[in-house]
Amino acid sequence: MDSKLSTEPRRPPFPVKIVIAGGFGVGKTTAVSAISEIRPLTTEAAITSVAAEIDRTGEVPAKISTTVALDFGCITIDHDLKLYLFGTPGQDRFGFMWHDVSHGALGALVVVDARRIDDCYPAVDYFEKTGLPFVVAVNLFHGTLTHDLAYLRWALAIDAGIPLVTFDARDRLSVRDALLSVLRHTLARAGGG
Repeated sequence: MDSKLSTEPRRPPFPVKIVIAGGFGVGKTTAVSAISEIRPLTTEAAITSVAAEIDRTGEVPAKISTTVALDFGCITIDHDLKLYLFGTPGQDRFGFMWHDVSHGALGALVVVDARRIDDCYPAVDYFEKTGLPFVVAVNLFHGTLTHDLAYLRWALAIDAGIPLVTFDARDRLSVRDALLSVLRHTLARAGGG
């Protein structure tokens, strides 16, 4: 081993901010928790009866808490790259926070629950309008894809240039692959791939 290499300090990995966004109860907090190498910071609060009416929780009756600010976690991809993950709250009433959470991000993973397509439009629309590169990731609840991907692309009016993938928000490797698709798409849009 070359002694010069062993004495040089290793440069810390380059920090990259990725936003994980989507509607209420689609799996954003679960995805951050599944992949983060640190204990994730979450801002979960109990769902009150008033919030349940506002946020239309009837479609996800088992959900008893919700993100009220953001989720935060990180994952080191390799010696050169570390992803800092910022999960947005999914309720419409917290939409005003998305601009601040997205500021400085390299790209976004928009998580979709195909059983509740109407809840997906705001996140897709937001990232289309901001121009931030994003990938749409359909969370496979119970391992099932309820609609064909071509149908979902059409229903969400997603441009053919935007990657549409499936993943399991509970599975670390599946979340990793979805995040890597965000990096590849961002690099391709920048002309580097």
